[in-house]
Amino acid sequence: MSADQYLQGILIREAVNASAGSPVLGVQTTLMPILQGWAGVMLRNVHPSGSFAKGTGNRSGTDIDLFVSLSNNVTETLQEIHNKLLDTLQSKGYSPRRQDVSINIRVNGYSVDVVPGKHQGGVGEDHSLYRRRANTWTKTNVTTHINTVRSGGRTSEIRIVKLWRHQKGLDFPSFYLELAVMEALSGARGSLSQNVWRAFEYLRDTFPTARFVDPANTANIISDDLSATDRAKIKNAAAQALAAANWNQIVI
Repeated sequence: MSADQYLQGILIREAVNASAGSPVLGVQTTLMPILQGWAGVMLRNVHPSGSFAKGTGNRSGTDIDLFVSLSNNVTETLQEIHNKLLDTLQSKGYSPRRQDVSINIRVNGYSVDVVPGKHQGGVGEDHSLYRRRANTWTKTNVTTHINTVRSGGRTSEIRIVKLWRHQKGLDFPSFYLELAVMEALSGARGSLSQNVWRAFEYLRDTFPTARFVDPANTANIISDDLSATDRAKIKNAAAQALAAANWNQIVI
């Protein structure tokens, strides 16, 4: 079996059904009464986001991200919005787990990240999101993120690197990883295995000091989401991958 065949086999095994008939979309239907009761008239819409919407998800990762858009007329602070949503989910029998900008729950056997955001007004889709780790907020545009990654043409390579991240237990936020892989493969025309190898070389050699900016908000520096220590762990893990004798020592 060639390296490309091995990695393609992993992609097939980890494929996520993102079609309109995907069973995981039933999660949104299940949660809608709870979200409508919590937000009331301040609820603008709820839609899939994250890896599911970008086409970069794996079966062994989070099954779906749901972005909850609230009106700019909401009077609560972003932290209060985050806390009240968590309390509501808990009161409905779920076991919510705080993450950075999202709240993770399990619904009907699926892992779901719920991301509440406050619309900034106007005709665009700019939102303010609470960042728990830094106890601050950031402006971003989920639609821009989705379009940036989907148009990047590197979803297969991203999925392999995401699976590697998951299996190695690395703290590497998904959008940061997606941007890094796309930057690593800018102009690359290699096979799947060659491109993933090139991505590991980038993570080892260039990534630790590279600066990444949110395409939806130039004031939001994505690379600030990880400390130098965290980036060094990713560098070292990439170096170990490049030193492996076989692909099954890198990702399985």
